Amino acid sequence: MKSDEQLCEELKEATRGLLFMSESDYPFEVIRWEGVEELTPERLRKTAGQDATAAVEERTIADFFRVAAGEQEWKGEAELSLAKRYQSLVRLLEENLRGVSVYRVGEINVGVYIVGRSVEGNWVGVSTRVVET
Repeated sequence: MKSDEQLCEELKEATRGLLFMSESDYPFEVIRWEGVEELTPERLRKTAGQDATAAVEERTIADFFRVAAGEQEWKGEAELSLAKRYQSLVRLLEENLRGVSVYRVGEINVGVYIVGRSVEGNWVGVSTRVVET
């Protein structure tokens, strides 16, 4: 297992230039939350800049990256190359974090947090946004 610093550096490299596609394409940001016991809906809403009534949904990492990391027959060479990058990102997260989950916060312009517990006990992962109208 890697230290938080090592993992964050590897996550930065894995997501460099990578955009998550939805109705708008957004980059990934590496996140590290120290001293946070549990990820509550309130904490996630505050982090996402959403109000107290915003929806918070938890998904599996496999479900969230199903299309992006999949090798569907319709994908061409460029899309398959991109899928391999997503597969590497998923593997990096799953191999170095415990209990990786995806939290979606809000509606339409949704904050997405893909995090798990590091060996140092912090929440580490990546965040992005998806637009769904």
